[in-house]
Amino acid sequence: MVHPMELRPGSSAALFETLGQLKSNWIKGGWSWDNRFNCLASSFSTEQDAEARAVVLRYLPREYTTKTVSGAPSQVRQVAETTGGLRVDQRLYSTDMGGRLFAFGLWWPWGDETTISLRLGLGGYVAEADLVRLRDVFDALE
Repeated sequence: MVHPMELRPGSSAALFETLGQLKSNWIKGGWSWDNRFNCLASSFSTEQDAEARAVVLRYLPREYTTKTVSGAPSQVRQVAETTGGLRVDQRLYSTDMGGRLFAFGLWWPWGDETTISLRLGLGGYVAEADLVRLRDVFDALE
């Protein structure tokens, strides 16, 4: 149980609490660890698109596309750049900025028209301990 004082907006505790809620409301089971981008990954059917997007937006309320990412905070734009940029069919989601860390989601439809991947990661001033905690929250397998 996290002490309510620790859940002040912008705190790491509040961010990980939000991510834990996202995990418990996610549309399907396990998450894997993506070493390429140091983030979590979950793939699902395009038939689950609307349901998945509703969960993502509940916890990562800022949505960016190729047309709107230029107006995103610099740390969000940096995530887009370091993960290869956004293509027309991709989206980038994030929590609000406010603390040392923020969470992001990369919405990547596959070219097969049947699968979408969501990658969840941390941006901002990320320490190795933060990445370990993220993997622990999601029980992510390597």
